Amino acid sequence: HVVLTAMGLFAGFLKIIYPPRCHICRAFLADGKNSFAHFCEDCLNSLTKITSPLCPVCGIPFESRVEEDHLCGECLEKRPYFDMLAAPYIYEGGIMDVIHQIKYSGKTYLAATLGGLLAPLARERIGDTKGMLMMPVPLHYRRLKERGFNQSLVLARAVAPLLDTRIDFLSLRRVRYTRPQTGLKRDERRSNVRGAFGLAEDTGLKGKTVILVDDVTTTGNTLNECARVLKRAGCERVFCLALARAVW
Repeated sequence: HVVLTAMGLFAGFLKIIYPPRCHICRAFLADGKNSFAHFCEDCLNSLTKITSPLCPVCGIPFESRVEEDHLCGECLEKRPYFDMLAAPYIYEGGIMDVIHQIKYSGKTYLAATLGGLLAPLARERIGDTKGMLMMPVPLHYRRLKERGFNQSLVLARAVAPLLDTRIDFLSLRRVRYTRPQTGLKRDERRSNVRGAFGLAEDTGLKGKTVILVDDVTTTGNTLNECARVLKRAGCERVFCLALARAVW
């Protein structure tokens, strides 16, 4: 009791000296007015949400706002290996800023809040996720050494408890070092990740349902290549979640 009280007093003292600020606009945060501790309500409300109409498979939104959800041309021509890809936000503005803070400034504690933003979409698009496996898109060991952490794993760890899923970050591996997808053309992105992923031995994935997690997706090629490897290993279904989508 004494220790907990002392910790509470210390935390309160820190708030007086360093009052919490929104990590997007830097405005002071008022206690009790925002359940998402690191961001103000105005910034959360300003994030560009992805809404219907969209492709129910790859999740790409359509420009027209009068049609219902329907398959896009690419999914009609050739269905991806994953069963569904969904992202709650367009990769711009505040959400881009926050993802950059995690990846390039090491503010991994922000993932706890972002997990709360991603979980509702997973429940809506996937349904009951209990018992499913959650896998982050792996980094090659060279990039992991440079960055010090895998931002997709950090995000997955925040989302998994909210969805009652178990994390598996060892079975799926990045076996080939690739160039960053940014700046590559669509065909180049596809060939860049081809053969980049593999599986550890004796993964026991046959018949399993996997939720792949990434921070950002653009064309979906990275997630699709991961799904291809998982389906070949016997996974029954592969769902993909990304925090944001860069519209191609």
